[in-house]
Amino acid sequence: MQIVAGIDTGTQSTKVLCYDVQKKDVVLVTSAPHNLDSRDDGSREQEASWYIEAIKSCFAQIPAEIKKHIVALGVSGQQHGFVPLDKDGQVLAPVKLWCDTSTSRQCDTLTRRLGGEDAVFALLGNQILPGYTASKVLSLKENNSVAYAKLAHILLPHDYINFYLTGNYTMEAGDASGTAMLDVRTKQWSKEVLAAIDDERDLLGMLPSLIKEGSSCGTVQGKVAAELGLGLDVVVSTGGGDNMMGAIGTGCVQGGTLTMSMGTSGTLFGYSDSCVADRQGRLAAFCSSSGGYLPLLCTMNCTITTEQVRSLFGYDVKQLDALAGQAPIGCNGVTMLPYFNGERVPNFPHGKGVLAGFDLTNMKPENIARAALESSVYAMKGGLDAFRELGFVPKRLILTGGGAKSPIWRRITCDVMQLPVDVPQVTESAAFGAALQALWTLQGGSLADLIAEHVKFDDSKRCEVDVSVKEAYEHAYGRYQTYVESMRAIFS
Repeated sequence: MQIVAGIDTGTQSTKVLCYDVQKKDVVLVTSAPHNLDSRDDGSREQEASWYIEAIKSCFAQIPAEIKKHIVALGVSGQQHGFVPLDKDGQVLAPVKLWCDTSTSRQCDTLTRRLGGEDAVFALLGNQILPGYTASKVLSLKENNSVAYAKLAHILLPHDYINFYLTGNYTMEAGDASGTAMLDVRTKQWSKEVLAAIDDERDLLGMLPSLIKEGSSCGTVQGKVAAELGLGLDVVVSTGGGDNMMGAIGTGCVQGGTLTMSMGTSGTLFGYSDSCVADRQGRLAAFCSSSGGYLPLLCTMNCTITTEQVRSLFGYDVKQLDALAGQAPIGCNGVTMLPYFNGERVPNFPHGKGVLAGFDLTNMKPENIARAALESSVYAMKGGLDAFRELGFVPKRLILTGGGAKSPIWRRITCDVMQLPVDVPQVTESAAFGAALQALWTLQGGSLADLIAEHVKFDDSKRCEVDVSVKEAYEHAYGRYQTYVESMRAIFS
């Protein structure tokens, strides 16, 4: 037996997936929850120690008979988070997360110092947006001078876990491209952005060198192997951001394939051999963790939207889906803007959830329920439009995340996007992608061939496009966009 493991440290929990390479089967998945500290100023923070505690809990749930066969592992981590360390590797402050919007002022400051949005785009291929890492570093400098004075290492969550596992400071281009400190076209750190954060300290020296995809960042060090119950010489791959690992885990490593992840946030991304940069800022010009590029739309609200509505009505998931199924396309005119966490695209850091379009006949639970499902897809349809405008030709959509489990949400997605939808058999795509990257690191060769061998799809969940509903969804989407534009002055 040969097992590769994928660690996925997300916003809500850490999961560990064990995959039997010979049987091509997931042996088990363990998980442990995280807390989340939220404040009214938009702060969303976690303690880095929680990630390590969760990893230990996950491995404690894995039988020793399985752990002894683990030969390699990879780490997937939530993107953009800032883990500040001192020279001894000690964490200096709470981790500001991808969904933290409290640093919007620092984004404006950095953009102004660099000469405006056009200059920033020329430097990075991206804008400096709330949620990205650069503004978090400036925020630490401005708001926690004691911690900042001790800062010696700038890491992302998955890099910090790699450091815990191997004792090495490493980073790779995929996750690094979400920091707003990397020129994605050259895959080099931007000295101009680093100087805009601090022109007196050597921030470049605090960033790890970028290691090549498919290589190893080290092996699990002895004391950690003992803590987790692993053998010696377990190889650790480069790992990457959760979206980059999700791309590998869903087979999105060749052109024409789009993956849409319906988790706490919503993401839509596709593989490209060349950099796809969007001056309008709808798509982030990220690098992949497989050697190419991963243009990506990220919305900050997806399943969180349906969770809010479920909580309002006191329904479980199936009850909410059934309720939504009673409403027609377009929800009889009811429209939701799902900006409960603020929003990144459009750039509404101060956004709030909106329900609009009520009259004397349509203010019904079923319309609100369906509006929650439709709005989360409409928020990502803008990303699909951007892909097409920038020359990306989509052929199919791979759906993953919690929303992919819902038959009605799959059908809505298929018909709004007007693309056939496939759902992978392995639902934990980020953890699975991390495990497959570890296998690639171990075996070498072609990643595309490895993906073709190991990533399979659930035929029972495939959706084909219903062209007869295209016009109805286009009308409802147009109304949604009208409401978005009407709120721009309030939320920007």
